[in-house]
Amino acid sequence: MELTRPWHSIKQISRLKFCLISAKIRVPVRQYVVLLTNKRLLQCSCAMKFPFTYNYSSENKKHFITLEKKALKNAFEHKKEQLKHTEHKLRLKGEEIVRDIRHQGEVTGQKLRVKKEHIIKDILETKAKVKERFEEVVEKENVLTIPNILCITRIAMSPYLGYVIIQNNYNLALGLLVFAGITDLLDGWIARNWKGQSTKMGSFLDPMADKVLVATLFISLTWQNLIPISLTLLIVGRDIALVVAGFVIRYISLPPPRTLSRYFDVTHATAQLAPTFISKVNTAVQLLLVGTTLASPVFGYVDHPALKVLCGITAASTIVSAVSYLVSKDTYKLLKKKI
Repeated sequence: MELTRPWHSIKQISRLKFCLISAKIRVPVRQYVVLLTNKRLLQCSCAMKFPFTYNYSSENKKHFITLEKKALKNAFEHKKEQLKHTEHKLRLKGEEIVRDIRHQGEVTGQKLRVKKEHIIKDILETKAKVKERFEEVVEKENVLTIPNILCITRIAMSPYLGYVIIQNNYNLALGLLVFAGITDLLDGWIARNWKGQSTKMGSFLDPMADKVLVATLFISLTWQNLIPISLTLLIVGRDIALVVAGFVIRYISLPPPRTLSRYFDVTHATAQLAPTFISKVNTAVQLLLVGTTLASPVFGYVDHPALKVLCGITAASTIVSAVSYLVSKDTYKLLKKKI
């Protein structure tokens, strides 16, 4: 019979116990007790040097190996069940987390939608309040008055008057000029004496109508070689500068927001022009010059020396009036309503 070294079985049992304890594997109590008893018997036989220690058979060795394999198998099966259980718990936990995330997303989305509706509502209310406040700040007025209509009429007939002059129809041109002069006097008289006919818009329209009419007459008469081109360039240049200044004043006086619709809304009065005295004199001199020059072909005094003297006076008054607009502080007034 083959002798078996007892410490081999002792090492196997110790290794099995170490593996089971370190891995925290649960095995049946009965198998563990059997293994522990056999280990103690082997240790005692080795310590007391009993003779039967060396007669330890291979069958016992196989029996211990079988028990070891069975214990490991049971431990692995138990561990496998634990892993399945853990996997199932993780899967449930993951599904729960996904549900919580979806629920939280729905709650957050609902809160954002409610917040968005409140913000839009606040913006609309603020916009309405701002618009109402601007309506209070900017004065509105009725622009459909008789003086304003007469001014628009003069502006509209100016291009046709220039065409008639170029066509050498001086009789009709003179008649149109007289009509324009009458409308100029009439709109001023109505604005001063009739209630509700004076408007802030009229303070812009009346001088603009005069500028357009005078500029048209000077250009057309210069085309006909009746007025020097240098004088025409001086007068037209000054008038263009005044028109540009009027647009700038409109932009400065218009409260924010400065949009095109509000800029060209003639019912919003934001400024009032006040021409200087020398400017009024200059306008009268210019009208006198173009009137007498336009009548010269009709009455036969073209190139009369008096016309040349009148041209010089017109040039001097034009320069002086331009300087007066630069140095005077009362040429325009911004309209602001107190809230």
